[in-house]
Amino acid sequence: MFNFVVRRLFLSLATLWLLSVMVFAGSRMLPGNVGRAMLGPFADQRAVDLLNHEMGTDRPYLVQYGDWISGFLAGDLGLSYAYRAPVSEFLATALLNSLKLSLVAFLMVVPLGILVGVIAALQRDRAIDRVISVVGLSASIVPEFVSGIILILIFGVSLRWFPISATWPTGAGFFTQIYYLILPSVPLVLILFGYIARMTRAGMIEALDAEYTRTAILKGLSYPQVIWRHVLRNALLPTISVIATQTVYLIGGLVVIEILFHYQGIGSLIFTAAQKRDFPMLQAGVMVVGALFVATTLLADLIYAALNPRIRLGSQ
Repeated sequence: MFNFVVRRLFLSLATLWLLSVMVFAGSRMLPGNVGRAMLGPFADQRAVDLLNHEMGTDRPYLVQYGDWISGFLAGDLGLSYAYRAPVSEFLATALLNSLKLSLVAFLMVVPLGILVGVIAALQRDRAIDRVISVVGLSASIVPEFVSGIILILIFGVSLRWFPISATWPTGAGFFTQIYYLILPSVPLVLILFGYIARMTRAGMIEALDAEYTRTAILKGLSYPQVIWRHVLRNALLPTISVIATQTVYLIGGLVVIEILFHYQGIGSLIFTAAQKRDFPMLQAGVMVVGALFVATTLLADLIYAALNPRIRLGSQ
């Protein structure tokens, strides 16, 4: 297990380093000039050059990367070009908002996806299995902005059951915040529901056909005991990886939903930073999302290895 953990940690650090290089290079490839974007198209060129010099954007790229990555490792995310304030202040608030939205969607889609996947597997090749498969596949291929607009028109405009904006009033309580986040969570649930249900169904079918399941039945265990003790534990192993990767998507892939529902999360923050050529904000936002993805994937690998000894023993 120790060798398995060390290898995964090394791969995680290498992934983060490659991500930092890609983020830095990608941000510098954005068209336009930072100083010009901040001062406007009619600003004097000397003022633009002076601003670029003050912010350090006219220095060699290797120097800029070295300063940025060393500060990032030390916990200094830098100053926002657009707001002239520490990036960490904006990033913390946006990340917290995205985590709230992600948690609501997560608590809705994971139990629902697993339950429906189990039902589909137990009713394999029957009408309910086919209906679940078609509904799950159809829901997963509809873009978030399409389902989001439809939900806003039906439940926000026509029926007025939910607010069309995810931004709750100042001082709103816990349940009020949840109420404002239900409608934006539904498009995310529709996208992820099919993946989780299909993976659960496939794992359940494989476990139901396994030798250990037949052995448990022959020993006289009741069908619910066989499902709970033997089938589910092995069937949910592949689902863990899917849930881990999709959980990070809930945090970092919220750009469309946050813009559509006027929600100040990490996705909309990254989008705005890219528009304004705010490199420190853009780089920090993408790196934080990348770090969350790596950490969540690493945790999923460790849980997977703990539940399946073949994984950790095979790495030795």
